[in-house]
Amino acid sequence: MDKLAFFFIDDVIWTLRDITRQKPKSIFDNPFMKVLKKAHDEYGLTVQLNLFYRTDFAYGDDEFALSEVPDTYKAEFEEASDWLRFSFHSKQEFPDYPYVNASYEDVKKNCETIFNEIRRFAGEKSIGYAVVPHWLPISKEGCRALADCGVKFISPSVGIRTEFNGDDNILPFGHAARLRQNRKPETMLFTRRNTDASIASSICAYNHISDEQYETIFGKNNSIKDEETGVRFRSFSGGPCLNHFETIKEIEERLIPLLGNEFVGFANHEQYFYPEHFAYQPNYADKIYFAAKLLHDNGYRFITADEMK
Repeated sequence: MDKLAFFFIDDVIWTLRDITRQKPKSIFDNPFMKVLKKAHDEYGLTVQLNLFYRTDFAYGDDEFALSEVPDTYKAEFEEASDWLRFSFHSKQEFPDYPYVNASYEDVKKNCETIFNEIRRFAGEKSIGYAVVPHWLPISKEGCRALADCGVKFISPSVGIRTEFNGDDNILPFGHAARLRQNRKPETMLFTRRNTDASIASSICAYNHISDEQYETIFGKNNSIKDEETGVRFRSFSGGPCLNHFETIKEIEERLIPLLGNEFVGFANHEQYFYPEHFAYQPNYADKIYFAAKLLHDNGYRFITADEMK
């Protein structure tokens, strides 16, 4: 059995901002990129960086957009495209659940804009056509829009759907307002499978599958085709999201039971690398190195979205 692994990082924008403004000789002189390059060189890590189009300056962030990234490093990005890819994530960080009830037009515009910027500064070969929508849920129209942008795989939420009973207190952080706005028939509730109890009660949308469906793809290089939209739903992870765990020991405890699987994925979020982030994690790089080494040493080969089925 060919044992495969996949790694992706969500919410990426600050790294490209820093490269743009600091103008390093090489993209891998950037501290964030240097970590990824080291993990690739030593353990064969591949990584997909899922992009915001812009920083969320409405919430006090520094103003920056992908349109500002120069094409100066295009050849270097293209050369690294066998292991370093970029994909669509969202226009910006806020609001939460940006695509849960989204129109076809909004998703198509946002995705095309980001893909076109990637083509401009990093080349077509650097695009990963596997998408994790920001906060995960996306409407049926949104799935169709992504398919029309060339997206082949979308990450689904998993579990038992439940109806929203109208009690806004069921959902945290004012998320009930996101559920209600332009609500689609498939927009419902489920219990999220992660370690963040604060968002255990979550919203799901069209890209949602049952526990039984998930069992057919978990730990496998396999997916479920949605005949109505043309996309395939598949798990990109199944393993830990690194920033959810403080220690390497906790990450080890979650990866070890997966080592017999055909496919193991794990994830991270960009902002925890940066000291200016309120939840900065000083061991951010060490956690990536550890997970990459553990999988490498146990016979896993890291892949890009091109090898997904």
